[in-house]
Amino acid sequence: PVHAKMQGRVPEGMDESTAALFPDEFEESEFGLVPRGWRHSTVNESFILTMGQSPPGDTYNQTSDGLPFYQGRTDFGFRFPTQRIFCNAPTRIAEIGDTLVSVRAPVGDVNMAIEKCCIGRGVASVRHPDGYRGFTFYAMRGLGDKFKNFDSEGTIFGSINKKDFQSLNVISAPPSVLAAYDRISDPIDARIVENEEQVRTLATLRDTLLPRLISGQLRVNQAESLVSLGSEA
Repeated sequence: PVHAKMQGRVPEGMDESTAALFPDEFEESEFGLVPRGWRHSTVNESFILTMGQSPPGDTYNQTSDGLPFYQGRTDFGFRFPTQRIFCNAPTRIAEIGDTLVSVRAPVGDVNMAIEKCCIGRGVASVRHPDGYRGFTFYAMRGLGDKFKNFDSEGTIFGSINKKDFQSLNVISAPPSVLAAYDRISDPIDARIVENEEQVRTLATLRDTLLPRLISGQLRVNQAESLVSLGSEA
């Protein structure tokens, strides 16, 4: 949008009020050109970072006792982690909507917390002080190349510590731009969450009904009714 306005063109893909949020020139900063009024910042300055910590092993379980516990990128999915293990004495917690980042081999995989959860030492949670979830998620994904540097330093297992994570450079835009960004991304992300919840419901129904169908305890028409009810729920 800034380039377009500098050339006297109308920025594409946005309405007039959104386009008005962008300046029509760049200015120099310590790390190169940025849109006028924007600046370079660090993860520490712009976000709240919580590094995970693994609780005692005897607090883990597979019986849904406590919070879902995510230990690292092994638990990560397309957008949300998969529940495998739970913890009834969590030490570090991520809230719904927090961005989850793998901090151990490989570094930099990004997911989002779909529920309140416990995070182990292979995961960090990131949130914006003003609650801009969408911006935080995509800002962390935008750091992919910088995260990769911590996987190629010659060590057997790549990792990034809190100090190095906090020092990563990010672009800091005005609050009006961040708010507009989340207004656009929130409905899309909400639909992704809705789809994920439907997939999980259907997967639970499948795992519950299939053994009963195979054993003859349940008829097909009965199963179809239950699936329909589950989808509506």
